[in-house]
Amino acid sequence: MRRVILIFLAMLVAGCGPKTHYDVLIKNAMIYDGGGEAPYRGRVAINADTIAAVGDIGPAKGKIEIDARGMAVSPGFINMLSWATETLIMDGRSLSDIKQGVTLEVFGEGWSMGPLNETMKQQAKERQGDFKYDIEWTTLREYLEFLQEKGISPNVASFVGATTVRINVLGYEDRPPTASEMEQMRQLVREAMEDGALGVGSALIYAPGFYAETDELIELAKVAAEYDGMYVSHMRSEGNRLLEAVDELITIAREAGIRAEIYHLKAAGQANWNKLAKVIEKVEAARNEGLPITADMYCYTAGATGLSATMPPWVQEGGFDAWKRRLQDPAIRKKVIREMRTPTDEWENLLLMAGGAENVLLVGFKTDSLKYLTGKSLAEVAKMRGTSPEETAIDLVIQDDSRVEAVYFIMSEENIRRKIQTPWVSFCSDAGSLAPEGLFLKYNPHPRAYGNFARLLGRYVRDEKLIPLEEAIRRLTSFPAENLRIQKRGRLKPGYYADVVIFDPERIQDRATYEKPHQLAVGVEHVFVNGVQVLKNGEHTGATPGRVVYGPGFKR
Repeated sequence: MRRVILIFLAMLVAGCGPKTHYDVLIKNAMIYDGGGEAPYRGRVAINADTIAAVGDIGPAKGKIEIDARGMAVSPGFINMLSWATETLIMDGRSLSDIKQGVTLEVFGEGWSMGPLNETMKQQAKERQGDFKYDIEWTTLREYLEFLQEKGISPNVASFVGATTVRINVLGYEDRPPTASEMEQMRQLVREAMEDGALGVGSALIYAPGFYAETDELIELAKVAAEYDGMYVSHMRSEGNRLLEAVDELITIAREAGIRAEIYHLKAAGQANWNKLAKVIEKVEAARNEGLPITADMYCYTAGATGLSATMPPWVQEGGFDAWKRRLQDPAIRKKVIREMRTPTDEWENLLLMAGGAENVLLVGFKTDSLKYLTGKSLAEVAKMRGTSPEETAIDLVIQDDSRVEAVYFIMSEENIRRKIQTPWVSFCSDAGSLAPEGLFLKYNPHPRAYGNFARLLGRYVRDEKLIPLEEAIRRLTSFPAENLRIQKRGRLKPGYYADVVIFDPERIQDRATYEKPHQLAVGVEHVFVNGVQVLKNGEHTGATPGRVVYGPGFKR
């Protein structure tokens, strides 16, 4: 017996002892655990949907073994502002984001996919363009669970949209809610929070969200705060009244007692570029006061939205059909054109902020007969038609029966770098998650849809060395997870869900451009979502293990 024990001990000393078996074993890893500390070498083990062990885990074998030599291994990335709400219905693979390591898509910039009433469902069906689908849900939770049951590769979560709540109760009217209507809106937020919303999201440059006063937003945010939710906002101005808009967001956070985040932080328009330093100063003063204010960003100097952002909000009251009718009235049309050409602090005019029609790129049309204009600037189309840029924008909205998607060059590269170096800023695509095939080729997205996260890690972290790789990974993983109060995601720690990315830091790079946006990023080799491999050697496996990630107020 003594001889057997001695042999067993000798085997252990020699490293030949009994091996632990795992579903997945990632070997020779340079581990970035998401906390922002320096990386270390070791192994990562996964059992079922959970990280089982990290680091020096002793003798082990895996059913699947991956040699990660030369690679970085990190938690899956969190896309803080995703518009994959429709694209995931059309294609659950989420290819453009999975190829960049994104394992969680967060929705809800002003509009959310629930709660809907019957009128809203009917209007949404009528407004569908290339993407056509049945609306089989009413509440936000039903929508998210619809995606999960359909089968999607990434996890999904959502804020409830303040605009969506407003449309539910007030439609598209430009007026404050009555006391009774305000209570209805509060109740919709309460129900959404208990259904798992992360908080309340607003978009205040667009009608009808533009019509909401600060007090209304405070009341909605107070309800979210009861459930430890967050308030996140595309602020009322990112340009001429940027500083006042930041003050409003801070006021909402203070009055509602809620964490708050600035969606896609920017200083829009050359005349406003110098305001970013003051914005950072304001936010840091609030943070020092104890208000948890944060922001997110994308790594490009252009934004993207509709031609609606070239026209005053008053003409858009009542919804798209009312807007389109007004644009066909000669007197109203003349007034709109005059306002489109006149600098103002009253609304956000992206045509003027871009510095001219040559800096507005038309990228998405609903009508087949207009798709040949995709990729041309508003100035080019105006010249082709012999009309002014303002008249051209109005005509295109009428003819396309849509807001017409456009890219606006409005930011400075210097400010992009400054934001990346700001430690309370996380990252987003502000775009759908696409594939370079099928229906997606019918329009030109902003290249951020294919490249934002790879661009951060390739150009700005590796090449320009603006921040260390471990800091970039922290702000892609644990930082947003903690802000959102998401449990057991965002770190490589035992007991956490196994959302894992393996990428080559020397090769990761975006390839999408404004001229040729449908190009997948490179450098991410393997991605696991909830322990299931969705990317293998850079190729999508077809697996759809994505789940709904519920907010802190969720009641089953």
